[in-house]
Amino acid sequence: MPVPPSPPGPQSVDRALALLDAVADADRPVPAKALARTLGCALSTVYHLTGPLIARGHLVRTPEGYAPGPRVPALHRAYQRHHGLGGGEAGIGELLGLLRRTSGAEAYFTAYRDGRITVVDTTAPVTDTAHPFVPGAEPRAHATAHGKALLAELPAARRRRYLADHGMARFTERTITSPARFEAELARVRERGFAVSVGEADPAYTCLATVLPARGDGVVHAVSVSLPTDGFRQRHGAVRAALARAVPLFAAALPTG
Repeated sequence: MPVPPSPPGPQSVDRALALLDAVADADRPVPAKALARTLGCALSTVYHLTGPLIARGHLVRTPEGYAPGPRVPALHRAYQRHHGLGGGEAGIGELLGLLRRTSGAEAYFTAYRDGRITVVDTTAPVTDTAHPFVPGAEPRAHATAHGKALLAELPAARRRRYLADHGMARFTERTITSPARFEAELARVRERGFAVSVGEADPAYTCLATVLPARGDGVVHAVSVSLPTDGFRQRHGAVRAALARAVPLFAAALPTG
């Protein structure tokens, strides 16, 4: 019996990406029936979606189910290259691990590029679904320390355009939603040399961030850490010092523009 086509247009693309996410997030190969349940679609749709993904090397089919394919490492290398990772004596991932150990807080590497702010890498476990800061597009930049640090470095016109495009939604009672107050906050960030967000994106977490020296290519990077808000006052000094010590190491790991 021929396999019926999957829905045309964006829904088909979205399902294919959801399927890739489900396979990537699993600890072992995922059977087709399990993927169908996760996606809420027919088994035939899973087979239809996985065919091109296998042909392009994004998936492989094993006796136990589907697993990431040989194309994935190349995508990861491209991701690192586009975001300026690698280079220097130590890679960004290794430096994040070092910062995690010296600060006792989860560490993050973020970037502003072409009107978008992205969490590029983090020490937070991918299995920690309750953690508020995960790799990918950052929709709450104005409420995070890394977002403030990056936005503070932008020319005023580019910053206004970013905020107009992405908005200033309120996530907690501490979130700054006034453009005037936010500009005053960014002035303090530039004066102090680091940004802080005390429960502005998530009441349970406080984060600190500092921007890295510009490379001259229009991409701005920041390094940040997060810790439970309850323990922020007691640990602020030590965490801030660890972050400051890490900056030259991260700067040396970035290729010059």
